Amino acid sequence: CKKNLSFKLWLCICAGTGREKPDFLATVDVDPNSPTYSKVIHRLPVPYIGDELHHSGWNACSSCHGDPLADRRFLILPSLVSGRIYVVDTKTNPKAPSLHKVVQPDDIVKKTGLAYPHTSHCLASGDVMVSCLGDKDGNAKGNGFLLLDSQFNVKGRWEKPGYSPSFGYDFWYQPRHKTMISSSWGAPAAFTKGFNLQHVADGLYGRHLFVYSWPDGELKQTMDLGNTGLIPLEIRFLHDPSKDTGYVGCALSSNMVRFFKTQDGSWNHEVAISVQPLKVQNWILPEMPGLITDFLISLDDRFLYFVNWLHGDVRQYNIENPKNPVLAGQVWVGGLVQKGSPIVAVTEDGQTWQSNVPEIQGCSLRGGPQMIQLSLDGKRLYVTNSLFSTWDRQFYPELMEKGSHMLQIDVDTEKGGLKINPNFFVDFGAEPDGPSLAHEMRYPGGDCTSDIWI
Repeated sequence: CKKNLSFKLWLCICAGTGREKPDFLATVDVDPNSPTYSKVIHRLPVPYIGDELHHSGWNACSSCHGDPLADRRFLILPSLVSGRIYVVDTKTNPKAPSLHKVVQPDDIVKKTGLAYPHTSHCLASGDVMVSCLGDKDGNAKGNGFLLLDSQFNVKGRWEKPGYSPSFGYDFWYQPRHKTMISSSWGAPAAFTKGFNLQHVADGLYGRHLFVYSWPDGELKQTMDLGNTGLIPLEIRFLHDPSKDTGYVGCALSSNMVRFFKTQDGSWNHEVAISVQPLKVQNWILPEMPGLITDFLISLDDRFLYFVNWLHGDVRQYNIENPKNPVLAGQVWVGGLVQKGSPIVAVTEDGQTWQSNVPEIQGCSLRGGPQMIQLSLDGKRLYVTNSLFSTWDRQFYPELMEKGSHMLQIDVDTEKGGLKINPNFFVDFGAEPDGPSLAHEMRYPGGDCTSDIWI
C-alpha cells in the first residue's frame, strides 16, 4: 500500500438503453478528503456504439510476480455484444486513462472463430487470456479461450483442439495445482434476448464446471452441478495459492457452491451457502430466486461477499472454515421487494413483508446490487446495479429512464458487519449524455485507497 491514489474506474454502458451513445470508462474519486469525492472526474468514451462493455482485466497481475518487465499498465475491456476488445492505458495519466488499442471482432473471428468475449486474465507468459461465450452466430458450442500476445495481437486459442465443451463464462486458474476451472452462463443467442425460463428447460443455459489442466489446455473433468447449480457464473479460488478450493455463484439456483480437490486428484463440489427463494405476490412467478450474480473473496481469505440481484441484499460470510461459511453481515440496497414496490414477499405464516431500503443523499435506490469491488484493505465494498442491459430492461426497467448508481458499504473486518456509507453516492442517471448503466469496477493499481474505474 505504497500509493495514495484516490480514484476508481467503472465501466458505464449506453448500449441497450435506446440512446445512440458509446459506452465509456468513468474515473470516480473515492478519497473522502478530496473536493471531488464521490464524483466522476473523467470519462473515456469508446469510439464505437453498441459494444456493451461488461467485465475487465489487467495485462499484468500476480501471475507475473518476479518478472521485472511486467507492468500493470493496461486495462483490458472486452465488449460482450460487439466482440470488440479495448486496451486502455491507465499509467500515463491514471486520473484520465486513454485508449491504447482496439482489437476488432473480425480479426478475432477470422483467426479463432470466437465471439462474445467476457472474462480476461493475464498470464505469467505475458499473454492475456479471454473467455469467449460463443461463435459469431451466438451458438454456445462455439465458445473457447482467446489468447492475445503482450502487444495485444490475436495469437490464437488457448485450449487444445477438441477441448471446448458447450457454454462458457468465467474462469480462474491455480498454477500450483496445475488446474484451471471455468463456469457456464448460456448461449449468447438466448441470453442476449433477455431471460426466458423456457430456455433453461431447452438446455440453453449451463450447469457445469469444466476442469482443465494448466497451462496445457486439456479438459480433464466436467462437474455436473445439477439443479443445485443452475447458471454458475463468477468463480473464484481462494487467494492462498497453496489452497485447492474455491467457490462458484450459481445464479438461478441461488447457491454458493464450493469446489475442492479430492485425495485421488479429481475435483468435487458441494453446496456451501443456499439462499432460499422468496414466496411473492404480484410477480411473474410465485417464487423469486435471489439471483447471485457476483461475489468476491477478501485478500486474506477470511470473508466472502455476494449479492442477490433480485432480492436486493449484499451479504458477508466468514469463510475461515471454507466448508462452513457463517453469515457475518447483510444490508439491503435495492431489489424487487423493497418498500414501495408492488411486489411483496409472503412469510410461512402468510404475512407479507418488504425490505427496508434507505435513501442515500435524498435518492431512492433503484435496481438491485450486481457488481462488487473490495478495497485491498478490505474495509470498503463498492456496489453497482447493472447486470446486462437486456436483463436490466426486463427486470428493472426504471434503470433505462433513471440510470444506474454506485454505493460504498463500510466493512467491519474484525467482527464482521456491513453498513451503507451515507456520504458516498454516484448517480449515473445525471450523466451529461443521459442515464447510463454502471457495471464493473477496477482499482487502477496495487494500492489500498485508489479511485475506481467503471
